[in-house]
Formats: sequence, C-alpha cells, structure tokens
Amino acid sequence: MKHFDDKFVFGAATAAFQAEGATKEDGRGPCYWDEYLSRPESRFTGDVASDFYHKYKEDLSLAKEYGLNGIRISIAWSRVIPDGSGEINPKGIEFYNNLIDECIKNGVEPYVTLHHFDTPLPLYKNGDWLDRDNIDHFVRFAKVCFENFGDRVKKWVSINEPWSVVAGQYIIGHFPPNIKYDIPKAVQAMHNMMVAHAKVVELYKSMNLDGEVGVIHILESKYPITEEKLDEKAAYLEDTIANTFMLDACLSGEYSEDTLATIKDIVKKNDGELVIYEGDMKVIKSAAEKNDFLGVNYYASHFLAHHDGDSGIHHNGTGEKGSSVFALKGIGQRVTNPDVPTTDWDWPIYPQGLYDMLVRVKHNYPNYKKIYVTENGMGYKDDFQDGKIDDTARIDYIKQHMEAILKAIQDGVDVQGYFLWSLMDVLSWTNGYNKRYGLFYIDFDTQKRYVKKSAHWMKQVAETKTLVNPEEIDY
Repeated sequence: MKHFDDKFVFGAATAAFQAEGATKEDGRGPCYWDEYLSRPESRFTGDVASDFYHKYKEDLSLAKEYGLNGIRISIAWSRVIPDGSGEINPKGIEFYNNLIDECIKNGVEPYVTLHHFDTPLPLYKNGDWLDRDNIDHFVRFAKVCFENFGDRVKKWVSINEPWSVVAGQYIIGHFPPNIKYDIPKAVQAMHNMMVAHAKVVELYKSMNLDGEVGVIHILESKYPITEEKLDEKAAYLEDTIANTFMLDACLSGEYSEDTLATIKDIVKKNDGELVIYEGDMKVIKSAAEKNDFLGVNYYASHFLAHHDGDSGIHHNGTGEKGSSVFALKGIGQRVTNPDVPTTDWDWPIYPQGLYDMLVRVKHNYPNYKKIYVTENGMGYKDDFQDGKIDDTARIDYIKQHMEAILKAIQDGVDVQGYFLWSLMDVLSWTNGYNKRYGLFYIDFDTQKRYVKKSAHWMKQVAETKTLVNPEEIDY
C-alpha cells in the first residue's frame, strides 16, 4: 500500500503542562509538576514552556498552513478546577473555549485528553491514583469538560499512558513522588486508572453527546533477545505488565486468567498484592463494549533478557547515549540489540514493533473498533543554523513508522490517523528543553517559531497522502 485514504487524519500532539506555560495566570492551581520543578536544584520549569497559552493562535495557524487537520491537546485539570475537587475556575473554561474554537476555525480538529500526567497538587498529595477518591474527582472533572466543551469536541481521551505514569512515579522514579522499584503500587494505580477510564466512558455515553471517547496507551512491543526460554519468559512478563494488563481491561473488559495470574505473581514477588474492589470489573466490562477507539503511542520497542537479581534502573535523561539501565525483579532486563539503532536517549528505533503491535491488537482484541496512532516521533538535538533546521533524521524516523502503519492497514488493521509528537518543541518531563520533537522549532528565550524541514515534508505527505522522499523537499 502506497497511499493513505482521504479520511486519514494527519495531526500532531501537545500536552497542557508541556506546552501552555502560564502556570500562575488566570486562577490556575498547581499540579504536582509545579511543586517538583520549583526545587532549587531543578534544571528547568514549566512556567513558560512553549507559551502555548498566549501563542496558540500562531501555532494553530502554522498547523493549518502545514497541512495538519488534527491536533491533540489536553485540558489542565488544575486550570479548570484549581484544587482538583472544589470550585470551577471561569477563566480556565474561557481559555479552553477559545482554544477549541480556534482549532475549529483553522480546520484542525481537537482530540482532547483529560489527564496527561498532571494531577492537581492537593489530589496528588492525597495519593494520586492510589487514592480511590481520585476516581470520583476525575469523573467530576470529566463531567465539567463534557458539559462545557462537548458541543464542539467530538474526540475525547480519558487518560494518556497509564503505564508511563506509574512507571515514572513508582518504578523508574523520575516522576514525583520519585519512588523506585515499587511494582505493587504501579499495578494498583494502573488498575484504578482503568476503573476511572471506564467510569468516564459510562458518563460520556450517558450524556448522549455526539462524539467518541477512548483511551491512549503507550504500547511497546517486547522481544526476547535470544530464543532461550528464560529470555522468552522475561519478554512475556514485561509485555504482560506494560501492555496486556491495560489492553485486557479497556478492550476485553476483563483480565484474562493468564494475565491476572501473571500480574499477581509479579506483584507477590515484589511483596505486594493487587486489590480489585467490588464493582470494578463490572464497570470495566460495561465500558469496554462502549469504548470508541484506542490511541496507540509508540516510540520504541524493547529486547529482554532473563534477570534473577534485584531491580536496578538508570534513566537516561540527558542524551548520554549508552547510559540506560532497566532491570526489574521478577520480570527481566532490557538489553541492547546490536542490530537495532538507538536514539541518543537509548530508545531503539524499531518500526517493526509498531506494525507488530497494531496487528496484535486486531488479532487479540477483534472488538477494538478503530485505532489512532496518537503519538510517535523522534527526540533529537536539532541543529539550528541561520533560521533553518534540517532534521532529515527525524523525517526518516517518521517515514519508517508511517510505512509500518500503511503495512498494517493493508493487512486489515483499521488505523485512521497519525499524530506526530509534537506540534512544536515542548518541555520534556525529565529532559527539559534540549530534547526536541516538534515540527516547529522554538527559541525558548524569545518564543519565536521556526519551520523545520520535517514540517515541509509533513505538508507534502498530508496533501498528497503519499510518503514522499525527504530529498524531494525544497528547503
């Protein structure tokens, strides 16, 4: 297959905390990142970020000019409800009304995420997704958003990347509260998030709104580094906790017998247990039948080897290539595949993993309805020269992954859109501003936007529905 069809969405993605800035303006309350990044030792903050709060009209005009017809935005919970559970902030409602209207004005459909790593600070201090009351607070926030914006927003995402949230908070420890190796907390929080997602789906459907609602998971294929049984088991174990556990919940509406037994065994080996509360599986089951789409975020796959020691992780947050370590007790260890190139941040560049995951969803979860690839992109140290950024390496990365999508579509997977991470350069949670993903380069000192070669390439792809060669782009 050489062409995307006319209904295919060419989009780009953002997230509120990573793009908006204006953290103390117009009544916005703090999320946990505001407190964490205000420490004296922090290398960066989100106080200005990409200044999307003030420059969204310019950014959406660029999106339109360069061929995009979809954008992922998120609504900052603490901008709408400053403490997460109390009074509604009219200024927050006004901002998102204006932002959504501007998207529509530019012919760039908003795909709106309700939770993108930014729980309000008071609710975070109460336990975040480990606190069952947080589910009810989140459902109320969703209701406020549906009531205020649901007449224009037709695509809603409940939660972005539950696995990334809990891995950052409780396993890797590079997200607040910076706990490492606590797999039981991670598993419990993921389950609670899937209950929250299910309740949001039920709420949306009960309101008879004219749109769709789904969830986004980061889905990284896991492969054994050799054909040895122990390596195969390591890949299976990490795949179960990172992928199958969440897919079972949102698409099947139940944890399969094998999935649940594997998860309980992993948790037990790490001195904990998974608590499934009465009524949880009933609402999860009901929502799975109503889920309209699955968002797949994909950046890398991993190769696993057997590991029988304690957990040990070093997160490469600076781009020091070759410095990553990731080994989990009771699961396995990620290792380098010498045949697969990696980014400076040690992320394997492996488009086959995206194809394999898309086909797997179709095969294992035939009720999936449709898929959007809601994030994909390459972190890169862009070379800025006289106002031009030749990011051909990024174009090559995107093109390879779009080819994998076309192949999956040809093989019967219903993929209806691709959203590049990110529209413009944004704050990276653990890297600050030196790891760039955007189509548009931002000088973070002046907030001036510059068009990268990748934006010119994406425009040609969106207009022709064809993956043109980078060397054909006049830049």
